Amino acid sequence: MKKYIKELIIYILQLFMFYIFPLFAGPTDIMGMVLLILIATFILSVIMGSISNEKIKYLYPIIIAVIFIPSVMLHYNSSALIHSVWYLVVSSVGLLVGLFIYKLTHKK
Repeated sequence: MKKYIKELIIYILQLFMFYIFPLFAGPTDIMGMVLLILIATFILSVIMGSISNEKIKYLYPIIIAVIFIPSVMLHYNSSALIHSVWYLVVSSVGLLVGLFIYKLTHKK
C-alpha cells in the first residue's frame, strides 16, 4: 500500500474534483465547471504518467471514467453520462503525454 501513495493522492484529488468541486458551482456555471474538471483531469493524468512507476497507472483512464458515473447521479442529469467517455479520452491522452515526458526525462 505504501508504494501506491503517489497514485492514491492523485485519485483523491480527482475524487475531490468530481464530487466536492461541483457543490460550489452555481446553476449557470455548469459548462465552465465541466471544462475546468476536464482540464484538471488532463493535468492529473499527465502527472500520473510522469511520476508513477507502478503498473496501476495504466488503469487510471478506466478508473476515472467509472468513478465519474456516480457523480452524474449526484450533481447532473443522465444526459451527462457521455462525459465519462470524454474523461476516458482526456485521461488516456494525458497519460500518454505523461509517459512521453517520463521517457524524455529518464533517458540514458
